[in-house]
Amino acid sequence: MRRLLAAPGFARLWVSAFFGETAEWMLQVALPVYLFVRTGSAVTTALSIVLGLLPAVLLSPVAGIVADRWDRRVVLAAVCAGQAVVVLPLLAGSELPVAAVYAVMAAQAGLASVFEPARSALVPELVGVEDVTPANGLMSVNGSVARLAGGWAGGALLGWGGLDRVVIGYLAALAVAGMLLAFPFRRVAVRETAPEQADWLAGIRDLAGKRLRATSVSALLTSLAQGMFLVLFVVFVLDILRGSEADAGLLRGVQAIGGLAAGFAVATLARRVAPVLLQGWGLVAAGLMSVAIWNLPGATTVLGVYVGLFMAVGAPAVVAGAGLLSHVQAETGPDRAGRVLSTVYALMAAGTAAGSLLAGALVAVIGPTVLLNVQASLHVSAGLVVLGWGNGRFRRSRARKVVTVDECRLSSPPATST
Repeated sequence: MRRLLAAPGFARLWVSAFFGETAEWMLQVALPVYLFVRTGSAVTTALSIVLGLLPAVLLSPVAGIVADRWDRRVVLAAVCAGQAVVVLPLLAGSELPVAAVYAVMAAQAGLASVFEPARSALVPELVGVEDVTPANGLMSVNGSVARLAGGWAGGALLGWGGLDRVVIGYLAALAVAGMLLAFPFRRVAVRETAPEQADWLAGIRDLAGKRLRATSVSALLTSLAQGMFLVLFVVFVLDILRGSEADAGLLRGVQAIGGLAAGFAVATLARRVAPVLLQGWGLVAAGLMSVAIWNLPGATTVLGVYVGLFMAVGAPAVVAGAGLLSHVQAETGPDRAGRVLSTVYALMAAGTAAGSLLAGALVAVIGPTVLLNVQASLHVSAGLVVLGWGNGRFRRSRARKVVTVDECRLSSPPATST
């Protein structure tokens, strides 16, 4: 772990990622809560989430090719600048029409769909492929701290000063992230550029193949659960627990504390564990813990109890995410890595959008508690898929010894998928 952080390029990307993800979590927590408070409608909140996800699906082919063809550092810096520009309309606060908030969320998501594959594909160039798994753990640690800071700041700033204060904090964090990307990185190895006529369907073919099919199904089920969570969490905190906007930010943020411990464990102890086992058991544990959380309000609504539970559930979620990406890394061809990664993100964005629409449409009909239990069961099902429940055996990833950066170009999971 110390050796990785001693690599100047990776260390700078690591710090930049912290500020970028902190900014992202500020908006990701604040905007759904803002819309729910302003409109009082879970359907409106669900629609905002869907509009923020569709660009990731539609731009997947472009994002993958960009990640494989262009200088990834330049792509990241350009996206940071673009995100700063498109968020400026939110400074109008309550005077801004709801439709304009939707437009900002869609623009942010479109830029993020390019950012995530490029950043994830850059890590192996900076540390070498043999260190990608511990690098995944360190990036998870980073993401957990950013989630804690950004989630809390987004909710607190929204409750204290309104949406314009959230935007100011977002711009400050994003500016630091962009400055750290301003100068070239020292790379471990020089990658080959993808052909100009890159086949964007390669990512779909890889995900549909034998080696990644179960992982793809699991990712889809997980993203359906995540989409339901994004809508139902707001209802759970504000209506069931009778909490505030700041409470919502706190509960989203404290998941990072459990994620911190899990990220360190993956970075230092999980080298010899099959990635599908990390993914599968992580999802099963997260699902079972979620069942306990969603059904506890009948006994208590004390906020401190839920702070502890949300801390705990953050750990298996991080383990599952690291396992997913490590498995894809082991199975993806070097010439298609960026496109496969962008396809994974597009699949998860589509599933998240579907889950959000489902929750938004049904929450007023059958109530949030039933839907929250369905959400938890989807996590358990996703874990059982990759653990080989259907054929009664565990399926381990195919281990491949690699020594050059061209053997793998994937890295840590995006904040937007959680």
